[in-house]
Amino acid sequence: MSDIVAANRDRLLQAAVEAKAFAYAPYSKFRVGAALLTEDGEIIKGANIENASYGGTICAERTAFVKAASEGKRKFAALAVTTDVASPIAPCGMCRQVIREFCSLDMPILLAASSYMEKKDGVKELTLEELLPYSFGPEDLDRDRAPPA
Repeated sequence: MSDIVAANRDRLLQAAVEAKAFAYAPYSKFRVGAALLTEDGEIIKGANIENASYGGTICAERTAFVKAASEGKRKFAALAVTTDVASPIAPCGMCRQVIREFCSLDMPILLAASSYMEKKDGVKELTLEELLPYSFGPEDLDRDRAPPA
């Protein structure tokens, strides 16, 4: 874990819990909060926002990345995610791919159980590479390819 992540770990996890309070989840009732730590120590929060058409729903992790990217922030040190579930829950596949777009494979991702604020435990820490092995990222677009047949 980098120094910036270690110094901001509790603040990042608390921000994810705070973000969860703003989730708009009238259909699934499954609230998710995410907090993204920039390389300069800023924290950007995101909550899941559902939509009656379901396909228009955006996850908390993607909300945080969209907010950050739309403000010109593109370098991140860590991500924290929490739900109302008693055990840590990992981001969905689509979120994993968005995380991969912006983050290094060794970036820590902290997955917090719903009890984190009371007990200060129940956090599973993974790297992006552990969360998304054999991933496809922006650098793969520069790979040499065979000419079309």
